[in-house]
Amino acid sequence: MGRFKRDLIVALFVISCMFGVAITGCTQSPVVPPIEHFHANGIGWETPAPWTERPIINDPANFQFAIMSDRTGGRRGDVFAKAVDKVNLLQPEFVICVGDLIKGYTKDTAVLNSEYDEFDDIANRLDMRFFRVVGNHDISNNAMTKLYRERYGYPYYHFVYKNVLFMVINTEDPPSKGISNEQVKYMSKALADNPDVRWTFVFMHKPFFVEEAKHPHPGWMKIEDQLKGRPHSVFAGHWHEYAKYTKHDQSYIRLATTGGGSDLRGIEQGEFDHIMWVTMTDDGPVIANLMVDGIHDENIKMDE
Repeated sequence: MGRFKRDLIVALFVISCMFGVAITGCTQSPVVPPIEHFHANGIGWETPAPWTERPIINDPANFQFAIMSDRTGGRRGDVFAKAVDKVNLLQPEFVICVGDLIKGYTKDTAVLNSEYDEFDDIANRLDMRFFRVVGNHDISNNAMTKLYRERYGYPYYHFVYKNVLFMVINTEDPPSKGISNEQVKYMSKALADNPDVRWTFVFMHKPFFVEEAKHPHPGWMKIEDQLKGRPHSVFAGHWHEYAKYTKHDQSYIRLATTGGGSDLRGIEQGEFDHIMWVTMTDDGPVIANLMVDGIHDENIKMDE
């Protein structure tokens, strides 16, 4: 560093102390520039920087959301409720569940309302918005369909967030049958109205993308055909067994459980309770599976 440059820095430092002492005081430590100006050869730095040259990830277009899986179908205690509390520790922007929220399989309205009230008490503990996807335990007959619509509106829908399309499909439309022509038309329009989104996420309960080989579902096949050529990811549940498939060069994932019936034989068998963590980036989603038992708050061990 030249003498003139060094003297200039010292003079500026003295002046800043003279005018800033009334507000911040003046110490003998050098003024630290904002972090975005830090680099190995930054102002006032003559040694290598104690950090890597990789950027700090802070893209306003990026966002994180969590996906939860089956709560029922052999429900095991309060696993899902505990998972909700752990999601709050992670603070995603929102949460989506791929269905089977209640025990269901009844036409008794009083029983159904009680089960939905119980689930809503759990979902309302989330700090962030919760998006429902219906499963076969949520809608298995016309009485359940009617009650669901009275409480929550349409069981299929879409929305766009930060130029990313989210499509929520009802695989019980009509109950236990598949995907109606009306729903296909709705999803087709959602895709046609959003041709240039950064990514398309599809959520459904039954993994028709697996079952179609033996039992083709015409409604799903029509929707899937329209997904070809656009970057997308598809998520489902129902089987309580994790597996990832690659179709059309895209990821199709069947989640395990978040409290639903499972022998919990581990990762190799695809049987575990998890929360899927998705980070949307400019290059597509980055997906992580978080084991529910592996998420703890800061009080995991207290020093007495």
